[in-house]
Amino acid sequence: MSLESFYEYIDKNQDHYVRRLGEAVAIPSVSGTVQHRPEVVRMGHWLEAELKRLGASVELRHPGKQELEGQVIDLPPIVLATYGNDPAKKTVLVYGHYDVQPALKEDGWATDPFTLVEDSQGRMFGRGSTDDKGPVISWIWTIEIHQKLGLDLPVNLKMCFEGMEESGSEGLDDIIYAEADKYFKDVDCVCISDNYWLGTTKPCLTYGLRGVSYFMLTVSGPGKDLHSGVFGQSRSPADALGIVRSTTQAARSVPWSAHAESSRANQLTLALDQVHEPMTDLIHLMHKLVTPEGKILDDVAPVTADEDKIYKALDFKMDDIYNAIDAKNTIHDTTKEVLMSRWRFPSLSLHGIEGAFYSPGAKTVIPAKVVGKFSIRTVPNQDPDKITELVKKHVEAEFAKLGSKNKISIECGHAGKWWVADINNWNYTAASNAIQKIFGIVPDYTREGGSIPVTLTFQEALKTSVLLLPMGRSDDGAHSINEKLDRSNYIEGIKLLATYLHEVAAIKA
Repeated sequence: MSLESFYEYIDKNQDHYVRRLGEAVAIPSVSGTVQHRPEVVRMGHWLEAELKRLGASVELRHPGKQELEGQVIDLPPIVLATYGNDPAKKTVLVYGHYDVQPALKEDGWATDPFTLVEDSQGRMFGRGSTDDKGPVISWIWTIEIHQKLGLDLPVNLKMCFEGMEESGSEGLDDIIYAEADKYFKDVDCVCISDNYWLGTTKPCLTYGLRGVSYFMLTVSGPGKDLHSGVFGQSRSPADALGIVRSTTQAARSVPWSAHAESSRANQLTLALDQVHEPMTDLIHLMHKLVTPEGKILDDVAPVTADEDKIYKALDFKMDDIYNAIDAKNTIHDTTKEVLMSRWRFPSLSLHGIEGAFYSPGAKTVIPAKVVGKFSIRTVPNQDPDKITELVKKHVEAEFAKLGSKNKISIECGHAGKWWVADINNWNYTAASNAIQKIFGIVPDYTREGGSIPVTLTFQEALKTSVLLLPMGRSDDGAHSINEKLDRSNYIEGIKLLATYLHEVAAIKA
């Protein structure tokens, strides 16, 4: 069936669909805070209403509760929807998430993050525009436009939209496995649009993702915050001697005796040796987690000859990554090294310290408890459980060397495994055909450094092909300030998703 009428319709009505995207962006569905949980739920109901309006059968699954910020609250609903149940048609499952990362104007946004703003270059700025509200609602518009034009949707469409992807997808895996032979029973393939082109001009298909293990390292000491001038900690005796020697000699310019040196050092130590500061211990431990060169290796799968060939054909230049990070401070200086570091080698990143003073101005306080946050992106053939075991062993060994009277705990908040798919599967052929029809070019085949753990869950639970079909560009800035989705990517992306469904229907599985 020709889709020319579909393409013409979306082109003529693109302003309408941009406004609808603005409606979704305006809901601050931040899943990581108690304050915004009602907004996440509201976004789930917004999707439910849109799908019911189009005649889809919708059910909300409530995955349970979670403890967040000292409170026990309900997890947001998982939206399961079905459009079509013709046994003669293939059934495609599409997944996406309707929650977003936190965003505040004072973080450095040029505009209000929850107001969709388009500039003269067609860049639409707003939290969730590209990650992942734009792609999610595009599946809905695909159904809507088929209805308006009297076109038959050539497949049965199942949808799974969750509100906790940005916070570990709590509860989703259990539902997928429980429904594998029920709600998801007849799924022929899975398509996820929650990632990005390799660069800014050429579409791609993604067949691999790194896993992620997120850690919280807690160091606690005093029962309350303390005044640094009264309770500030000592340096080592050797450092104390050096301070006494340098300051006193400079002031008096007199010879030193061993007795005087020892006496003054002891006085200084007694004056300063009040508490073991949790922040000092934490900074030391986090310093021991990763080198400046980012080295962290364990059971990494070797690079195969076929994989190596992929890097030679990719449309990617160093300027693409420089533009994406607004700097040239990459560790590596060649495109192959950069992409291998992003896709197929592990990394460890330090994210922040909870409990530390971070507001503008000076505050001379010793925090009683601090929590360091870091994550490890894992790759084939690393095992998340082994990674957690190694991290705990390393941190505890380094802490023991300090001789500190503080206490530590290290916990892995969530651990999603890496995922790699077969690019020769018919699902990928259908997607490649769709890209060639919309963009007139054979796509790149890429892996990504980010993590979407549900991809592996779908692949293992449903025993079917999972495909990542991106809509946005590499410079969209997901999770960052000024997140955006280009109008052209949005409109052409809607065409792409519709064409993909038609190609799935046409291809021989």
